[in-house]
Amino acid sequence: MASIQPFKALRPKPELAAQVASRPYDVLNSKEAREEAAGNPYSFLHITKSEISLPENIDIHTQEVYDKAKENLAAFLQRGILFREDKACYYIYQLVMNGRSQTGLVCGSSVDDYEQDIIKKHEFTRPEKEQDRINHIKTSGAQTGNVFLAYKNVKELDKLIDDWKAGHHPVYNFTADDNISHTIWVVNNDEAIKSITDIFATIVPATYIADGHHRAASAAKVRKALGEKATPEANYFLTTLFPSNQLYIMDYNRVVKDLNGLTEAELLQKLTADFTVEKIAAPLAPENLHEFGMYLKGQWYKLTSKEGTYTTDPIGVLDVSILSNNVLDKWLGIKDQRTDKRIDFIGGIRGLGELEKRVNSGEMAVAFSLHPVTIQQLFDIADSGNVMPPKSTWFEPKLRDGLLTHLIA
Repeated sequence: MASIQPFKALRPKPELAAQVASRPYDVLNSKEAREEAAGNPYSFLHITKSEISLPENIDIHTQEVYDKAKENLAAFLQRGILFREDKACYYIYQLVMNGRSQTGLVCGSSVDDYEQDIIKKHEFTRPEKEQDRINHIKTSGAQTGNVFLAYKNVKELDKLIDDWKAGHHPVYNFTADDNISHTIWVVNNDEAIKSITDIFATIVPATYIADGHHRAASAAKVRKALGEKATPEANYFLTTLFPSNQLYIMDYNRVVKDLNGLTEAELLQKLTADFTVEKIAAPLAPENLHEFGMYLKGQWYKLTSKEGTYTTDPIGVLDVSILSNNVLDKWLGIKDQRTDKRIDFIGGIRGLGELEKRVNSGEMAVAFSLHPVTIQQLFDIADSGNVMPPKSTWFEPKLRDGLLTHLIA
């Protein structure tokens, strides 16, 4: 069963919450982070993307960047921007995007559960991204990035959370500049805290990583590296758990730098072995499984998989697997999407225009749009012990960094 615990969150003063809250560190590059934090000395990006406080030409993986994160975090505390909760609490986090609401429980989840596969994974991690978070956590002594977990609905917990929201005032309630609203309640009643802990310990057999594989893996490796110096807090890592019926998965698309020596005409011809290829007039967000959009040299195409060209097992039937096996590996020479520098991944929130932009600029040669993975597919694959190809799921809306931070030192 799942082991969770309350924690003493490091969090902003209520009047500063909207200014502190920042988009997750891994959805922004350094340039975008500089622009977003410009003129806002309270932005948590000064901690999660601390290179923005240093010269623009700095290597973002140098120790100086992680030292600056630690320095900036200490400064936020000293200036009273952030404070630490007096007692260990749970937190309820509600997000509303385009009129659609989802509510999660912010807590510490057990590193032991992660290592023993009670917290289930569905993708491998990329070594360089994992090491970046390891260095950030070890140096700062803080888990600043939230791991997004899903669990199969529990009516008792749904009721407890709904009742708490109805009977208590939130400590934060604001709408960010992307029109997503963020509301947080503190659960500080001992009886409620015990009830929540007991529900997970007795009713919830497993949780599933929806977003944050690198943050979870890094938390486990930091604990191992600390050894006997690990604090009790290092046995848990920062998570927000959402019931599966409230989650929304978007498409996660791909762009590739070159055609592996093929001409555009040669690629189109080779694709006809596994797909029907149709030229179309407008960008395609596939509405059906096994359909793909492809943007190549200023032209959109619809690719439809032919029967018999993919397997029907939980992994092989996924569109991300079909694209990987029948296009990226077979014709474009991309064998390992985790490490190959020729491929990049674009979350559906950026829209199909971002695919066109990357190709039209000459930076990329071809782009592919995919149908989103379903939450049931995610559960089936994680339960089977298999993993999806990298970057298969993109969840929206995203939790904001800085509102609730877990200290391990």
